[in-house]
Amino acid sequence: MRGGEGGLHWRVHVEGTKNLLAIAVASGVRCFVYFSSVKAMADPNEECVNEEWPGEPSTSYGRAKREAEEAVLEAGAKHGIQVVNLRLAMVYGRGSRSGLWKMAQGIRAGWFPRLPEMGNKRSIVHVEDVVAAARLVAARPEANGRTYIVADPRPYSTNELEQAIRSLLPAPIVSWTLPGWVLPSASRLNSRLAAIVKKLTTSECYLPERIERELGWRARMGLIEGLREMLEA
Repeated sequence: MRGGEGGLHWRVHVEGTKNLLAIAVASGVRCFVYFSSVKAMADPNEECVNEEWPGEPSTSYGRAKREAEEAVLEAGAKHGIQVVNLRLAMVYGRGSRSGLWKMAQGIRAGWFPRLPEMGNKRSIVHVEDVVAAARLVAARPEANGRTYIVADPRPYSTNELEQAIRSLLPAPIVSWTLPGWVLPSASRLNSRLAAIVKKLTTSECYLPERIERELGWRARMGLIEGLREMLEA
């Protein structure tokens, strides 16, 4: 999987991770938790999938993340340190600059329209739940050599996320609804809208079944509470 070798993703995620692993081993670190991404998996399309989903990632970012995961597991086996890969869904919360945060900024500024219910399924996870997962796997020997999806067990449609954000903001300037069939044309006219529409209107549903089953981890942050923290930051 070296098609992206030499590119930015490869240098940052693969070479950077290998450099960190080398420093960790030389420094006597006994546990290495790698923050990967669900993008290291094949695209699930409309399915809700777990770590057993077959196939390879299709993007240079995803391929680099998968290669970095493999480097982490190899280093653990070679040097006898505990290693764990965490495949994160879209992270939101304080300090986030994700597509969800960008949509919230568009709603706050008044240029993001109301979207119809499209029935898509998006997996997200709050940053506090990510930290809790990292602490848990670092403390549990049985997590060694494992790869876990970290996500809220309940996926949300883009419409549900939008409505939740609007419920936490003052009355919106934009109150009209953009029909679903208009979205491709509208996104071509507005580059900011295009990026968010592309990221949020498709389905990307990932299930954290393995980490729940093996370690008892479960996302604790509720959507409204987590969005409120993101918006107030």
